Amino acid sequence: MLTLHTLASGSEGNCLLLSDGTTHLLVDAGISARRIKTALGQLGLTADDLSAILITHAHADHISGLHTLTKHHAVPLYASAPTARQLAYRIAGIEPLLHSVNTETQFPIGTLDVRVFATSHDAAGSVDYRVDDTDGSVGILTDTGYVTESAFAALRGVALLVLESNHDVEWLRSGPYPYYLKERILGMQGHLSNDCAAAFAAQMAACGTQEIVLAHLSKENNTPVRALDTMQRALRGAGFDIPVSVAPRAALSGPYRAEVSICRR
Repeated sequence: MLTLHTLASGSEGNCLLLSDGTTHLLVDAGISARRIKTALGQLGLTADDLSAILITHAHADHISGLHTLTKHHAVPLYASAPTARQLAYRIAGIEPLLHSVNTETQFPIGTLDVRVFATSHDAAGSVDYRVDDTDGSVGILTDTGYVTESAFAALRGVALLVLESNHDVEWLRSGPYPYYLKERILGMQGHLSNDCAAAFAAQMAACGTQEIVLAHLSKENNTPVRALDTMQRALRGAGFDIPVSVAPRAALSGPYRAEVSICRR
C-alpha cells in the first residue's frame, strides 16, 4: 500500500514522504535536517532508509535542509537538469548524488514508478511528480501558476492528489503584500489560488481521484477553512463527495493512503 505523510507544507518549508513499505521517497527537503530525521524517526525510519529524494525546484523552502542531510547521508537526488545545476552550484560536493531527469519521462526507483512533469513557476526547471505502485498512485502539484498541459496529462486518474491551494485572490489583492509580490503570486509563474485549485480538483475527481490533500497554503492570504470551503463547494457542485484535508503547516501528518482509481469520465 502506497502511503504519504507530509512533514511540512507552506512558505516556511515543504517536505513529504512517500512509501510502500519497501521504497521510501522524500519529496523536497525544505525544512532542517534535524526536523526531517525527527519526523522519520516517528515513522520508524532513518535517513539511511531513504531510497531517494525528489526535488521539485531550487527555492529555499524546498531545499533548505538538503545540504546538511546529504552531508551525513548519501541519498540519491533526482531533479530536472536546470535544478540539478543550481544544486551543484550551491551545495559543495553534492554532484555524485545528483541524477538529472527530463520532464515527460518515467523511471523506476526501487518498487515505485516515478513520472516527471513540468510546472510553471519562477524557478528554472521546476517540476512535480506522480508516483505509482501496483496498488495505487500519488500525484503532487504545488508551486505552479497554472495547471500545465503536462501536469493535467500526468495526473489524470491519480488516486491521491496533493494540490496547492495557496491563496484567496481577493484576500491577496487587499492584503499587506507589496504590489510586486502580489503580481508574482498571481502571475502565470506564481501559485495556484483556491479557485483554480478547486476547478482542477473537480476535473481530477471526474477521472477517479479519491482523496485530495491541500498544500502550500499562504499564512497571510488564506486559511484552512477558506481553502476547504472553496474546494468542497466546487466538488459538490460537480457532483463529487471525496475526502479533502489540509496538510499541517509544520507538523507530521497522519498517513494518507493511495489506492487504484478508475477514470469516471
